[in-house]
Amino acid sequence: MGITLLQVQGGHKGFGSRVLFEDATFAINEGEHVGVIGPNGAGKTTMFKILVDQEHLDQGLVTKSQQLRLGYLEQESDWNVDEKVEEYLAKNCIKPLWELKQFGLKLGLTEQHFQSHLKQLSGGYRMRVKLLFLIGQEPNLLLLDEPTNFLDLETLLVLESFLQEFKGAFLLISHDREFLRRVTDHILEVEAGDIVKFAGNLDDYFEQKAMLAELLQKQALSQQAKKKSIMDFVTRFGAKATKARQAQSRLKALEKMEMIELKAAPTHSHIQIPPASPTGKMILELENGECGYGDKVILKNVNLRLERGNHLGIVGLNGAGKSTLLKSLGQQIPLLSGAIKWGHQVSLSYFAQHTPEALNPEHTVLEAMASAAHKEVTQQEVLNIAGSLLFSGDAVYKKVKILSGGEKSRVALGQILLQKSPLLLLDEPTNHLDFDTVEALTTALERYEGTIITVSHDRGFIGRVANKILEVNHGLLTLYPGTYDEYVWSLQKGFLAERNLDLPEAKTTSTVSSATDSSKFNYKEERKRLEGLIKKAQKLIEDCDKKIAELSKKRDALNESLATGGGSNAASLAKDLHETSAHIEELELTMLQAMEDQHSQETELKQLIG
Repeated sequence: MGITLLQVQGGHKGFGSRVLFEDATFAINEGEHVGVIGPNGAGKTTMFKILVDQEHLDQGLVTKSQQLRLGYLEQESDWNVDEKVEEYLAKNCIKPLWELKQFGLKLGLTEQHFQSHLKQLSGGYRMRVKLLFLIGQEPNLLLLDEPTNFLDLETLLVLESFLQEFKGAFLLISHDREFLRRVTDHILEVEAGDIVKFAGNLDDYFEQKAMLAELLQKQALSQQAKKKSIMDFVTRFGAKATKARQAQSRLKALEKMEMIELKAAPTHSHIQIPPASPTGKMILELENGECGYGDKVILKNVNLRLERGNHLGIVGLNGAGKSTLLKSLGQQIPLLSGAIKWGHQVSLSYFAQHTPEALNPEHTVLEAMASAAHKEVTQQEVLNIAGSLLFSGDAVYKKVKILSGGEKSRVALGQILLQKSPLLLLDEPTNHLDFDTVEALTTALERYEGTIITVSHDRGFIGRVANKILEVNHGLLTLYPGTYDEYVWSLQKGFLAERNLDLPEAKTTSTVSSATDSSKFNYKEERKRLEGLIKKAQKLIEDCDKKIAELSKKRDALNESLATGGGSNAASLAKDLHETSAHIEELELTMLQAMEDQHSQETELKQLIG
């Protein structure tokens, strides 16, 4: 264990009569990768703000090491989006710009990104710039508040790789189980007024949590039995002179006994979706469709056939058209061309981020859910769904207008699940849901016998719910012949990088059926491909090295001329020197990337050869 970077002792924080946590005590040590988990509203973000002095404890102490260098990645950043990335980093970072640019290559940033204004970058690339900015501060402890929200898969993989290799410590708030499982070695639980730190990853946490609960239960039962025994003795012999002293002694021992308090376990959600209405085998067919808005075509030549019982996960970069496709299939926006042929008795329910906004604010939770329920759904089933989404007792009579954003999302989800629709279209259904509700929804949809089409950035959710993967990439729809985990692996290994992305007009047909698709791995072709890429990278490295050597001689000569005065040509020499130095820097970045690629490909080839 390294040095302790910060420590919280006896921390108490509340707002009005509501207590977030009390007597919180924990420490974060050098190099620890800590996942922070807990229900929405438990105080995770507030704790981060306390650690960076944006908020303060009501009672208790935060002790920080003199060696501590904090970096804080907030959910919302306050920055000037009209600035160029290069200007922003140069002005605000300790590390030199050239060093940040070299590191930026690992995050997938190019010189074009550095010369772009922040407002021109997508959310995924803004996240990468934020990470680069934090690295520029040379922190040894990062505080990361929901960094995975709205990131596409490729950016998520970049972030995952970065955090796995990060030598410093970090605290990471996330509801994404798979992401936490891959990048953390400790868990900090913020729940029911307590903050407890567990060693190990997420799976270890669940195991330790169960063991601790069982141990406390046994100790409490043993203590209750001992207390009863003492009280029985006092009742029987307290009045007898010969036993009075022993009775008093036992009462004193009882008073000194530290009572074991068993806190009520948090309510865990368990969702039971009413069975879907029956349909024929075919759910929908779309031939030669075009999706988009007005005159803007996003997807062309869309060909899709979906059969009953399939759970289709739509994946792809942000902005590729995933939500556009879902809205078109869900009849939220009209197709620009083509028509959907619906199967026998197929009806659909559509959930998106705007869905909770359509709720009637004057409805109670119960009224809102009942108003959307299928006519065959009973009042008890409505209550069951409400309860499974953590609305129990008097909570079902709360008005929608006083609910939090997460609670409204749960009501809107309840409406969708009660419609008995054989086809569910779900656009980011896990956003704004807490850890436990995401797990309950994932389990319920995994078992759902109806048909699902979903878009989600939550890898754990897609990996478990989807049994078919449809990729949207540069206007093309491609049915991936494998599981989601295999798709992610292929993306990480670069097997999908050489797809033909210059033919958005190409016609593709994606038939999603109950038949099992298969793909064959050709060892010889893969080895040949890797060897070719290694040779190509080596040639690029040699060419760059040669050009850098030539330009370095020119730069030295220009420096010497300027050092001796330069005369009337000083301005021209200075301009030439600046351009030459910039060219050298560009070549160095290119060579560095080629070296990274070569190393990666050589490692992959070794693994292939075994």
